[in-house]
Amino acid sequence: MTDRASVDHGEIARFDRLAEAWWDPEGKFRQLHKMNPVRIGYIRERVAAHFGRADGGTTPLAGLSLVDVGCGGGLLTEPMARLGAATTGLDPSSEAIAVAARHAELLGLDIAYRNETAERVAATGESFDVVLSLETVEHVSNPDSFLQALAHLVRPGGLVILSTLNRNARSFTLGIVAAEYVLGWVARGTHDWRKFLKPHELARGLRRTGLTITDVTGLVYDPRHAGWRLDPRDLGINYLMTAAAR
Repeated sequence: MTDRASVDHGEIARFDRLAEAWWDPEGKFRQLHKMNPVRIGYIRERVAAHFGRADGGTTPLAGLSLVDVGCGGGLLTEPMARLGAATTGLDPSSEAIAVAARHAELLGLDIAYRNETAERVAATGESFDVVLSLETVEHVSNPDSFLQALAHLVRPGGLVILSTLNRNARSFTLGIVAAEYVLGWVARGTHDWRKFLKPHELARGLRRTGLTITDVTGLVYDPRHAGWRLDPRDLGINYLMTAAAR
């Protein structure tokens, strides 16, 4: 596991160019902004159940260390800090990290943002109670190396939560053609459909690292409400997966 084994330099350059758009709710990342309440709710529920915590109060993650791998501008990282976790954000895009750090500082949030890869941090032996990597694995060049790094980052008894896109005709039509070229939800060229992972492929990769899959849930766009919802029966396009460390 080399320190930059999974980095796709073309992807990093693309996200560097988009960095200033991270916190524009109507910009290139607007669907992530819309997904965020559902993603946060899922993480909060999974973490509370795993660590035996009542899912109540304003800081249910207090006392837990958490790393957001592929944090981008910090859209998910900041809510994790507000929920009480000792939070670190990692991203190989220096421009995204600069935006994330600046935004957190403006809001007075204590988040350790680092322009690092998962592999490099894992190689130091550093570990966390909760490892998040949402909408990231489809952008790496070596998923096996990346998943191995995530497994090294989580402490025994900890939790890893990922989200990504399925690879099928439906995800190509809606996730690529519609989202990028018709609706303009994300910038053209953001995704390479060939790098999407089917749920059984992601689960197999995580199991190879010694992790145990505990949940798989679909993240579904609801056009009636122009928003997102969870659906454990529909993994056709976007889905979340949770795995536990022994």
